[in-house]
Amino acid sequence: MDPKDTVDTRDVGEPVGALVRAARAGLAELGDPEKATEMRRYMKSEMPFRGVPKPERAGLARRLFAAHPLPDAGTWAATIRTLWRTAEFREERYLAIDLSGHRAYAGWQGTGMLPVYEEMIVTGAWWDFVDEVAIRRVGPLLRAAPETLTPMLRGWAVDEDLWRRRTAVICQIGAKDKTDTELLTDTIESTVSTPDGLDFFIRKGIGWALRDYSKTDPDWVRAFVTAHPALSPLSVREALRRLPARTD
Repeated sequence: MDPKDTVDTRDVGEPVGALVRAARAGLAELGDPEKATEMRRYMKSEMPFRGVPKPERAGLARRLFAAHPLPDAGTWAATIRTLWRTAEFREERYLAIDLSGHRAYAGWQGTGMLPVYEEMIVTGAWWDFVDEVAIRRVGPLLRAAPETLTPMLRGWAVDEDLWRRRTAVICQIGAKDKTDTELLTDTIESTVSTPDGLDFFIRKGIGWALRDYSKTDPDWVRAFVTAHPALSPLSVREALRRLPARTD
């Protein structure tokens, strides 16, 4: 999916514009320039920060979403996209992700939101955005609609975009016994075979996904690692980190 054109909040109706303006004003009020510099340095971000730590941002989100209820799924999606596309500070995009997972709108989650989440993944293009969307948005959709998501994720595993590939690998983190191990195998094998399959974020993501599943089925993970000698040392180390060393 190609990145969409920027949306100007002057061109969107209420209540979309009202929530977006309130979000910006709230972040500006809570912002701390010293923290902003530190946060930007830590995240290696080209986009500046306001300097609002997660606890304060979470409190702001609760107040914002309670004060600006959205009437329908279309308005909800439009507000998420507007917050995301017009963001000048990184925390505005964090709020867009928070809004996409707000419990009041859980009934509107569905495959129709995939274009929104895909846009966040491709244009966010960094782990702080992508991992939250992959695990907490794409993952639940996979479990709810495997007939749609499974072939899509197999395609993402060999996509030219690094962050689609990482999403394909890590999106089942937290699924426990609902993990589709065939899909996990396919996405890891496909991703490793891509030209930059040794990219740090791919190697780390593979290890993370396997380590998480090792809490559910350690024997499966041990067998997988043994059967895949092409896995990088980082992936193997991460995959086996929670497992005791064998004595046999």
